[in-house]
Amino acid sequence: MLSVDVEKRLGEFSIAAKFEAAGGATALFGPSGAGKTSIVNMIAGLVRPDRGRIVLDDNVLFDSAARVNVPAHRRRIGYVFQEGRLFPHLSVAQNLDYGRWMSKLEPDPAERERIVALLDIGNLLPRRPGHLSGGERQRVAIGRALLLKPRLLLLDEPLASLDRARKLEILPYLARLRDEARVPMIYVSHQAGEIQRLASQVVRIEDGRVVGAGGLELLDETLA
Repeated sequence: MLSVDVEKRLGEFSIAAKFEAAGGATALFGPSGAGKTSIVNMIAGLVRPDRGRIVLDDNVLFDSAARVNVPAHRRRIGYVFQEGRLFPHLSVAQNLDYGRWMSKLEPDPAERERIVALLDIGNLLPRRPGHLSGGERQRVAIGRALLLKPRLLLLDEPLASLDRARKLEILPYLARLRDEARVPMIYVSHQAGEIQRLASQVVRIEDGRVVGAGGLELLDETLA
C-alpha cells in the first residue's frame, strides 16, 4: 500500500495531493501540466515536498513533521522515465545490470533470466541503445528498473515519446508486467486509452489537486 499526502510549491504552481494506491496498477491521470510528474518525483525521492507524508508498506519514506526523508537510492523504488535514459556507451546487458551494481545488490541470474524472458529482450543483450527502436529501449529500461527488486514501480508517460506502432508494440509487455511481475505500479499518463488497458485504479489530477480517486469511470476521453 502506498499512502501519499504532500504539498509542494513550484514557482507559481502548487501541488496538494492526497491519495492511496493498493497493489496492481494505479494510474495518475490528468492533462499535461497537471503536476503528475512532480508527484511521482516526490514519491521517488527526487523532489522534496514542502510538507506532508509518504508511506510505502508501513515504511515512512517522507514525513516533514518527523523530519524523515529517506534518500532516493534507499527507497527501493524503480523509475521508468519517458525516454528510458539508457547509457549509450553500455550494451543492453550492461544497462540491465547497472542499477543492481550501483545499489550493491548481489547478482540474481534466475531473476535476470525471468525478467529478460518477460520483456522478450534476450536477443537485444549484446546491442547498444543506439541500435534499438524506441519500444525496445523502453523494454530495457523497464527491465533495469525491475532488476532492482523494487517495492514499487513508477512509470512516467513511458509511451509518450513513441509513435503509434511502437506504442502498440509495447502495451502487451506492460500488461504482462502488471500481471506477472508482482510489483505494484503507478502509471502516469494523460492518454485514457492506455490507462483503460493497464490500470484498475485511477487517481485523477487537475491543477496539482486530486479531484477524484476510484475506477476507470474517472477517465475522460476528451483529455486523451
